Amino acid sequence: MKATQTIISTLRDAPNDALIASHQLMMRTGMLRKLGNGLYSYMPFGLRSLRKIENIIREELDASGLLEIKPTVVVPGDIWRESGRWDKMSGEMLTAKTRTGQDMVVSPTAEEAVTALIREGLSSYKQLPIIVYQINTKYRDEIRPRYGVMRGREFTMMDAYSFDADDASLNESYEKCAAAYRRIFKRLGLSTISVKADTGAMGGSGSEEFMVESEVGDDTLILCPKCGYAANVEKASCKADVPVDNDGNPQVASNLPLEEVATPNVLSIADMERFFNSSPKRFIKALIYRVVNSSLDLENAPGGKNLNVVEETSGKYYPLSYFCVLIRADLEVNEAKLKAALKASEVCLANDEEVLHYSGTTHGFVGPMGAMRENGTMSGLEIPILADLTVLDMHDAITGGGKKDIHVKHVEPNRDFKPFLKADVRTVVPGDCCAECGEKLYSRKGNELGHIFKLGNKYTKSMNVTYLDTSGKPVTPIMGCYGIGVDRTLASIIEEHHDEDGIIWTMSTAPYQVVVIPIKYDGEMKKVADKIYSELTDFGVDVLLDDRSERPGVKFTDADLIGYPIRIVVGEKNLPNVEFKLRSEKDATLVSMDEASKKAAEIVREELKKLNA
Repeated sequence: MKATQTIISTLRDAPNDALIASHQLMMRTGMLRKLGNGLYSYMPFGLRSLRKIENIIREELDASGLLEIKPTVVVPGDIWRESGRWDKMSGEMLTAKTRTGQDMVVSPTAEEAVTALIREGLSSYKQLPIIVYQINTKYRDEIRPRYGVMRGREFTMMDAYSFDADDASLNESYEKCAAAYRRIFKRLGLSTISVKADTGAMGGSGSEEFMVESEVGDDTLILCPKCGYAANVEKASCKADVPVDNDGNPQVASNLPLEEVATPNVLSIADMERFFNSSPKRFIKALIYRVVNSSLDLENAPGGKNLNVVEETSGKYYPLSYFCVLIRADLEVNEAKLKAALKASEVCLANDEEVLHYSGTTHGFVGPMGAMRENGTMSGLEIPILADLTVLDMHDAITGGGKKDIHVKHVEPNRDFKPFLKADVRTVVPGDCCAECGEKLYSRKGNELGHIFKLGNKYTKSMNVTYLDTSGKPVTPIMGCYGIGVDRTLASIIEEHHDEDGIIWTMSTAPYQVVVIPIKYDGEMKKVADKIYSELTDFGVDVLLDDRSERPGVKFTDADLIGYPIRIVVGEKNLPNVEFKLRSEKDATLVSMDEASKKAAEIVREELKKLNA
């Protein structure tokens, strides 16, 4: 390609809303142009790199036996109702109606669409396993789109879906895709970290994220320096620590009866520490949570019979419920873990009015047992209790008394209250000990590039997908889901590979691998530049000939900004030699004009070989 035949529109400065390196550089190089908030269009150079990433993904998935399909981007709303996600994900979806009134969805994800497509042709166990994938456009109505294509509203996604007969087959499909992911990211030149992760709105279990470290990452990674344990903070667990008393000794069970203590204006944990002259490790913190769309069975939970329940083909769920969540007072509730434990689409702290209604008191005095009666017994809460696992190991604890200005001492979990549900909902922080080896954990910020799930039968069951097994009986297959954000991957390559002058592309993703720059595109310089350009083209190298009528300094600055891996400069003073420079190195060298193209082609092949190894 010649520069005068394409679009090169570089900027000296990035737009004011471009806050991170990839966004700044993609705008300055002219790879992107903004159409609206969270809506970016790829220009020729950006699209070339995007397509290279897509092709690497496609090559590795095809080699692993996955089958590419092309579902529509706009899909019927009815299949989202079948899965039960029409209401649960309504806030993130762009919806519309046809002229006949049919609800349509601009796909934010494709579990429903692909499940419906596979359902149409699946009849026998002999057809399984099936793994299909697409590289297609998605749309999510992000509340705060930011960082360019790192978190935009419209984006390109590779998403794959496996359909298997049993867990053993699903495990094979899962590992096959995980191995393909590792090859993909290696070929792209990205340093990824594989972490355990929360499944979020997709549901299911067995989830793994492929992350890259980033100072502006949306995710917090919890890492072990010794054994390599890695998890998203939303999923991370740690070694249980023994609750201790004020002297640092293990807490001991108390036989003392519950005792009310008047605690006027003792509202916060810090207030309690001062009032009781005690460590927060002896306090049980009780929080009232509003829970949306829980699919737990709450029929026999306290207050459960009074809850509104919705029955769908995918199962029943409770649009709104409330839980009292207990955790040791020196710890914080991890709401992603809590949401997963309650099988809910959303959890949040209740407001003041709700806290008063469901606990009988105000913030600071909520307790798991309600208010103490005159006979010394406790009246129970009319909402279920979820206790973090740390609470169950506590003894002789102190918690809210269930009425204003009252706390209760000598609380023994399991003696004085019994939780409806027990779960790990603790937020792991740096300094906690690794559950696998005991080493202290540390944290880093990161961005998610890929995510793989074991979905089970969440979608196949709700959407009535069956096949006939060996005995001729109808059976529901189980699913896996595998995604890579293509735009985010492109931005992450730039985040990892750049300097103060611009992008430093990996050889596999550069829009052009070599740029040939004649100081002046005229006379002997034109003849030599054309010769090198022609030879590189014959070698199969992606090469750009910068034949623009610009000053040499402009061409050099653009070359560094755009980040071509190899730059060959043809200048009259150096002929019959040309200047040869790698973008990753500071200094240039002189090579014979007859050897320049061969040397460049060899470097391109060697770099690709390393990435593909």
